[in-house]
Amino acid sequence: MDRRPTLLATAEFLAWWAALAMLWLVLISAVDALELAVGAGVAGVAALAAVAARRAVAGR
Repeated sequence: MDRRPTLLATAEFLAWWAALAMLWLVLISAVDALELAVGAGVAGVAALAAVAARRAVAGR
């Protein structure tokens, strides 16, 4: 069983998540626990959408 596609998809998701979470932190004015939680959740949803969009365009 080849695990490489799964590892690549996970790495892509984590890269998107990290970039979007950092963008969120740059754009907010006050950093508190609630903002961090919301930012992490929204970044996760957006990262999932970015990975899905790229895979749809690539035809996989």
